[in-house]
Formats: sequence, C-alpha cells, structure tokens
Amino acid sequence: MKLSEYRSYFYEQLIALYPQEERVTFFKAFAEKFLEMQPVQIPISLNKELTKAELELLNEALLKLKNHEPLQYIIGETEFYGFPFKVASGVLIPRPETEELVDWVYQDFKKNNASISILDIGTGSGAIALSLAKLITQASVSAIDFSTKALAIAKDNAELNSVKINWIEQDILSTGGLGQSYDVIVSNPPYVRNLEKVEMQSNVLKYEPHEALFVADDNALIFYKKIATLAFQSLKQNGILYFEINEYLGDETLELVKNSGFENVELRNDFAGKPRMLKAKRT
Repeated sequence: MKLSEYRSYFYEQLIALYPQEERVTFFKAFAEKFLEMQPVQIPISLNKELTKAELELLNEALLKLKNHEPLQYIIGETEFYGFPFKVASGVLIPRPETEELVDWVYQDFKKNNASISILDIGTGSGAIALSLAKLITQASVSAIDFSTKALAIAKDNAELNSVKINWIEQDILSTGGLGQSYDVIVSNPPYVRNLEKVEMQSNVLKYEPHEALFVADDNALIFYKKIATLAFQSLKQNGILYFEINEYLGDETLELVKNSGFENVELRNDFAGKPRMLKAKRT
C-alpha cells in the first residue's frame, strides 16, 4: 500500500470521530513518529510503498486513536513551552494553561541574576521544574512527586533536556515539612472536583491518571491547604508561592492562601479569561 492510499484509509477510519484538522494533525504525527519522516518529506513521499512492519505500527496506533487514547500517549511525547517531553499513561499530559504559570514565574525572575532555589510540588512529567530550570539558568530546582513511575519519566525528561534537578519522592499530604528553605515554590496539584467530571473529555477520564487530577467534592482544596502551610514554613523572606488553580474556586483559594499567612495574593486569568493562577508572597 502506498502512503497516499494509507492516508485516505486513515482519514476514512477517523471521519466519524475527529474533525478534518485533527485528522491531518494525527497523520502528520504518525508519519513523523512511525515512518521517521520530517514534515517537509510527507507531501513528496506519498508514492512510498509501506512495508508490512510500517503498516503494523501505523494500524496499531490507529486503533488506539479510534479508542480515543490521547495522541501524546500513543507517540510517547509532547511539547511544553517549546521543550520536548516524554509522556506515558502514568503522568498527566502537560496543558497550555500550565505554560502560562511557568511564564509568570519566568517573567518575574528572568532579570534576576542572583541564584535562586525553586521547588515544584507534584511534578508529574517534570514539565514545570524542567522548563524553569531551562529558562532561569541561575536557579537550583527541586521537584517532588509521590509516584515512582512519574519520577522515572521526569528523570528521562531531565536527561532529554540536559537539565539537573533534585528529585524527591514524597507524598506531600503526609509530610511534616519540606526539609529546607526556598525562594520559590510552584505547584499544579490535583484540583478537579468529582462533580466536574461531566465537563471533561472522555479520553482524559479514560486514560489520564485520576490521582493527579481529581479531589473529593467536599475537600477540594486539600492540596492547597497543605502546600500553603508547608510553603509558609519553608519559603525564605519575600519568597513567592505560585499555584495553578480550579477556575471555579479562585476566591476560595485566595482566601485560603491569605489565611495561611501570605500577603500580596494575586489571581490571574489564563488566555481564555478564566482565573487559573495565583501568586502570593511570604513577607
């Protein structure tokens, strides 16, 4: 089968599931990943005869797409803030909203020539920690996660991006302290209430790790309360706490952080105009 014929078959198989723009994106990603083609090669390689091994790879991945598995998991990689990241089913796929949180930290410290210490709580794939280490070269960055699998992927991403991170395997809810002081603590903890599952795409619910996403309806800010308490204990004077937050719980999160002792607490909207980030100073 020629590549052009397979492309037509590929689009036909997905026509009832995905819009044309997504089908084109998926095919391009498959050609790059499984046929090792550069984007510019695809249009001029449509007469290429696919081998049996190539067809098996493509069809196996196509079946996963038909079962709504996220593309990032199928190809095992994604991009975050312009940097490459490996991802797998044990970690969340980094979101564009989280890039905005990283950018907020970066903009605050990019002109600071002094060495600073940063802690990322709930690092997952390492997207926040590694991006900040790449962007703020004078920073010493540490990252915490309770998941052995997530930390293994994060360590692979550190090697992929040539970055050194101090990795800490720890359950933040059960820890009594962070063990040292930091200039910056940043976190994107679980914050989606179970009642909000109805708003989420089926592929997220089916494939992404629920422990990294969801919290009980009656204790939605459990991670924020714990992290704010630990951060107030561990941040240096004038240290800053950054959170990604639930858009529906902005005011409640702001009050919680204030009540934890922080000052100059600021909410910020994301690109969609939703309150999704918070910044607070320990004076």
